Amino acid sequence: MTALDGATALAGGVADAPAPRRLWLGGLAAGAAWFAAAAVTALLPDADDWARTQEFASLLALIGGVLALVSPVLRPLGGAGERLRRAGPWLLVLPLGFTAWELLTAKLNLLPRPFFAPPQELLEVYIEDLPRLVECTVASLKLLLTGYAIGALVGFATGVAIGWSRAVGYWVHPVLRLIGPLPATAWLPIAFFAFPSSWSASIFLIALATGVPVTILTWSGVAGVNPAYYDIARTLGASNRFLVVKVAVPAAMPSVFVGLFMGLASSFAVLVVAEMMGVKAGLGWYLQWAQGWAAYANMYAALLVMALVCSGLVTLLFRVRDRLLAWQKGMMKW
Repeated sequence: MTALDGATALAGGVADAPAPRRLWLGGLAAGAAWFAAAAVTALLPDADDWARTQEFASLLALIGGVLALVSPVLRPLGGAGERLRRAGPWLLVLPLGFTAWELLTAKLNLLPRPFFAPPQELLEVYIEDLPRLVECTVASLKLLLTGYAIGALVGFATGVAIGWSRAVGYWVHPVLRLIGPLPATAWLPIAFFAFPSSWSASIFLIALATGVPVTILTWSGVAGVNPAYYDIARTLGASNRFLVVKVAVPAAMPSVFVGLFMGLASSFAVLVVAEMMGVKAGLGWYLQWAQGWAAYANMYAALLVMALVCSGLVTLLFRVRDRLLAWQKGMMKW
């Protein structure tokens, strides 16, 4: 066979190969599921008079329509289309879950009220009580980020000092071993007595919950640096400040970020407890208020907002980690 014959055969094989599928069948199936959920919501009679049933059905139908429209043009969407394709199973399962939720609560009234609210009642909360939810979310973010930033900075500085200096470690290590295992919420009575306001007391508790794991992991990272790195740097004339800033801290950054993740998780728990104890605004306060009035739909709506906020902050911290530690990108998943 000549080279020309081989090229002709190869071209014929490529021509005979099936064309890549352009229509996203999974998107069409998901769109049909969302339309079915909208039909169940709109057409079946409610067991009680729910105010936002038609609005919720319209929202479900809108999502189904969007999926049906993007299914034929998924390939030109590039990376967004690929992420949408990977989310296909979830886009199919979610409307089935909404349908079951709707049937068990609003349509058949099989779950006890008021503990289980139908989805359209959560939609009503987001429409009617949106200003208060936004205000509480902003208040929680201010409290959380302030306490977290203080705790992270103090914990990082303390961890570097303990890991680098034996004298500092001699005095601080026993104190850290004493207060470290205690949950931050155990300091609630002392904090609210010692600080002039509930805001400052909450800041202290969040900073404490963040600072302990950051201190321990930073200390471990600095203490675990290979001594050969220091010897090479000293041979080249490096000062002690250079050894700390340019050798110890960069080598310890993977451990530092583990401490930051642990501190962020701890600060979320402390945030809710602190806001329930005396802060006048915030998602924790909103949860307590909703529970006191047996407004369980408001409570579920606040929990969903809190979950989205927490997940968003963790995702943001992962993005920062992947950018600063590009050589370790992909080693920790979220």
